Amino acid sequence: MNEGHDVTALDNFYTGTTANIAPLLQRDGFKFSRHDVAIPFWVQADQTYNLASAASPKDYQAEPIETMKTSFLGCLHALETAKASEGRILQASTSEVYGDPQIHPQPETYWGNVNPFGARSCYDEGKRSAEALIYSYRQMFDVEARVARIFNTYGPRMRADDGRVVSNFIVQALQGQPITIYGDGSQTRSFCYVDDLVEGLMRLMNSNAELATGPVNLGNPNEFTVLELAELVLEMTGSKSRLIFEDLPSDDPKLRQPDIGRAVEELNWRPQVQLREGLQRTIDYFDTHLSAHKPANDTVAVHPDQTDLAHAGL
Repeated sequence: MNEGHDVTALDNFYTGTTANIAPLLQRDGFKFSRHDVAIPFWVQADQTYNLASAASPKDYQAEPIETMKTSFLGCLHALETAKASEGRILQASTSEVYGDPQIHPQPETYWGNVNPFGARSCYDEGKRSAEALIYSYRQMFDVEARVARIFNTYGPRMRADDGRVVSNFIVQALQGQPITIYGDGSQTRSFCYVDDLVEGLMRLMNSNAELATGPVNLGNPNEFTVLELAELVLEMTGSKSRLIFEDLPSDDPKLRQPDIGRAVEELNWRPQVQLREGLQRTIDYFDTHLSAHKPANDTVAVHPDQTDLAHAGL
């Protein structure tokens, strides 16, 4: 919008909220339609960003069939729009295509270690099927397509009950609730601030056609254990919350770290906002948001499955 583009947005608000787009609704050049991308749609567009999908285990495990439909049919309908418009499409994929990886860090050439028959498979396999569909449209129809494999993104405008590790820990710390760690906290994640991710997505979309030969990892390569994250949140919030430990959910990845060599070389992109700075911005957001929306003695329930974070708020 700020660069002068006309933008049409589609969302069914399964995980989103109108408050996130309220400032745009009054601007010229912005159109919005409440629509489920699993249902066919048509938009004349030079560029299509397909960011549709629940990304939190809490949300996609509650609606596994709808998650699969969103991933595959949503991608199919976005591809049809791009093909008919003779435009370009960027598909938001995920680090979850690597499953519980046996190669670390994860390069784009790694095929992954995914359980196709489990609680997380609706999301993991949904995104893998979307990548296969992108590949087929490129081969058969020469559609200009980009695939971003997004790693653990966080930042302001996440829901307080989103169910993923950063929002869970911050909300629990601010409200003085116990911080729940699943497993022993040694599992690792690499947290990318949302502004860095958006910059990476835009660079990938506007990159040269030669880059469309395969997926590109977008994430912060700095790796932290879940326990380290919890301790950092406690330090930064000044919370007296105690840590409690419970069983690790099934198929929860033990390691997660992107190899971003391709993004650095071909997009000249690397994250600029490091974890402490990004957490401070996110803590400030939640501190204001919780104060504005909840009575002083009330709390927000957070979901236990919080060790996975794919592409938040998009």
